[in-house]
Amino acid sequence: MAYIQRGKEDMGKPLLTVRIARWSAEHPWRAIGAWVLFVAICVGAGTFAGTKQADFDDNPKGELATYQSIVDESGFDHPATENVLISAREGDLDENRAMAAAADVRSGMDALSGVGPVSEPVPSPKGTAVLVNVELTGEADSAEERVQPLLDTTASVQERYPDLRIEQVGGASLDKALNATLGEDFQKAELISVPVTLLIMLVVFGALIAAGVPVLLAMSAVGTALGLSALVSHLIPATDNTSSMILLIGMAVGVDYSLFYIRREREERAKGAGHVDAVEIAAATSGHAIVVSGIAVTVAMAGMFVVNDLVFSSIAVGTILVVLAAMIGSITVLPALLAKLGRWIDKPRIPLLWRLSMRNKGEPRFWRAVLRPSLRRPKTTLVVSGGILVALAIPAFGMTLNAPSEADLPRSIPIMQSYDRMTEAFPSKGASHEIAIRVPADQVPAARTAVDDLLSRIAADDEFAQDQPPEVDEAAGGRIFLVSAGIPYDGGSAEADRSLEQLRTVLLPQTVGKVAGAEFGVSGETAGENDFVGSMNDALPWVIGFVLLLTFLVMLWAFRAPVIALSAIGLNLLSAGAAYGVLVLVFQHTWAEGLLGFTSTGGITAWLPVILFVTLFGLSMDYHVFVVSRIRESALSGLSNRDAVAAGITRSAGVVTSAAAVMIGVFSIFGTLSTIDMKQLGVGLATAILLDATLIRAVVLPALMTVLGSSNWWAPRWLRGRSSATSPAEPRVLEPVG
Repeated sequence: MAYIQRGKEDMGKPLLTVRIARWSAEHPWRAIGAWVLFVAICVGAGTFAGTKQADFDDNPKGELATYQSIVDESGFDHPATENVLISAREGDLDENRAMAAAADVRSGMDALSGVGPVSEPVPSPKGTAVLVNVELTGEADSAEERVQPLLDTTASVQERYPDLRIEQVGGASLDKALNATLGEDFQKAELISVPVTLLIMLVVFGALIAAGVPVLLAMSAVGTALGLSALVSHLIPATDNTSSMILLIGMAVGVDYSLFYIRREREERAKGAGHVDAVEIAAATSGHAIVVSGIAVTVAMAGMFVVNDLVFSSIAVGTILVVLAAMIGSITVLPALLAKLGRWIDKPRIPLLWRLSMRNKGEPRFWRAVLRPSLRRPKTTLVVSGGILVALAIPAFGMTLNAPSEADLPRSIPIMQSYDRMTEAFPSKGASHEIAIRVPADQVPAARTAVDDLLSRIAADDEFAQDQPPEVDEAAGGRIFLVSAGIPYDGGSAEADRSLEQLRTVLLPQTVGKVAGAEFGVSGETAGENDFVGSMNDALPWVIGFVLLLTFLVMLWAFRAPVIALSAIGLNLLSAGAAYGVLVLVFQHTWAEGLLGFTSTGGITAWLPVILFVTLFGLSMDYHVFVVSRIRESALSGLSNRDAVAAGITRSAGVVTSAAAVMIGVFSIFGTLSTIDMKQLGVGLATAILLDATLIRAVVLPALMTVLGSSNWWAPRWLRGRSSATSPAEPRVLEPVG
């Protein structure tokens, strides 16, 4: 039996990962062909089915649910509207010239099919601009697909009036421009992440084929997950961030799993094992660790379902699919590739890098030196290193959450500059509070009086935009009123929050609220952001509890050692806290704006703490399972606890460092993207992995395990099960864990 022997006793069949690896190694072309076919089917099916994008009105909560219920009953469908802004490039606006341009805009728009009413030109209160409103016919949700002819018309008028600035801004044109930018960002991340990962793999392996195999497997896992997530999107609609998260997690996890497997197979071949035997040993050790890690990552990502929000459910589906695809590929097709390639895996060699990779074999002196304080003075090292992490985590207690808004979008996008000019001239065209009111049939007269009172109060309140009166629509025979009240602030600002509070707690209760049986709800950008942040604050403790509990159970199942499971959770909490603290220091302040190319919003994107927590907890299991498995393997072979810690850390240090370099490289790319939420995600994850792979795994973990000694492996009798020798206290057997 080629996998690690369990001793003289018959311990039953080899592990499932070994049986799969043996079949794949004996039937390589079947395994490779099956994987290629599986990936092709997933990609093809996803392309054919298409991706259903999320409509956030599908799962409203609280007051937003009341608002949506009233809007649905009204049957009123707000058409998509585009705005054409005409202003002077320099100096004062020539009114006659602006009106002539507006007339050309109107005639051009009227000539287009799919265009509804085109408004008369409206001068701004200060006379600095003129606005023309254009309605599109058809479904508002699909207006983005039909807005290009309007943009072309606006551009043609601009050519005829070079002295004026003529620009179009609306929901459809904004979506079109932003989606193009996000798409370019995704392509940028994809194009950069692959060569960066390949370069790191070349340094690790020193050979082109060995470097290329992990990258190809990771890319195939990403493609598989993208295809499958497109299919699942018809049940759980996808969001804009889903594909980015699939790429982010897929490249990191896919390369890591292959790296663990290939490095162990290489190690066994260097000891004299044949190709198939080396593959089976890798399957029994690293392969089994990959399965444990994959389950741990999946469990952590499933924590996002606890939020019960479309954004998180979509990201959870995408990340779980890509982790499972990477895990399955690593234990099925990778053994076939290794068996088929044989020593060709180390060809063609890159001379300098090959010598460097060969020099890094064994137990490098560098890691012995790093470990020395943890082994000689473990208590002191634990206190100092733990204190550093706690100090980094302290700023996290001052974290402020805010939801993404137009203010967070980069002003390098031309349409955002147009948006700013439009809202400066016409504040009512920016953020607004959307109010839905429903009353019983016998209260219609009283409701009309109350709505008039509400409108008069809004008109007298400087917290609301006064350049144009609120839009009011009446439906259901006067039982339903839909009011759109603009505000002269960015939707995510403190001033906007104040106006929302005034509307919800004073204006509506004192007017509409006095009508018997009246219901009302406020929606809009500000209301959505406030309610979203509130739901994140409510959900985060439940997510943390869910992930901690299930991660503990997974680690308990994997190692049958409660102390190991608890220490894994404690170390990951330290790492997450430190990452949160660094995130606050970087993004809630302004000192790093020039370095990372962003404008601070004074807070952290509301969804980020949940995403960062579950992702970090999942990805950290890669390292923790792998490192602790090597320590446990050394302890089971008869080494003392201190020597086992030293051997396990030094033998796994190279692969953990390489895996961390891949993750940090990929995550850092996301820190260069346009939107601030992606920057925060990339910086947060890169920081967390850097801390986890260095301070946590190379200093805190060995110090903690040295202090705990044999207590690391203590297990109650009921947990030991049939194989009581899972504890190194009884080193009669050597189980294939990692």
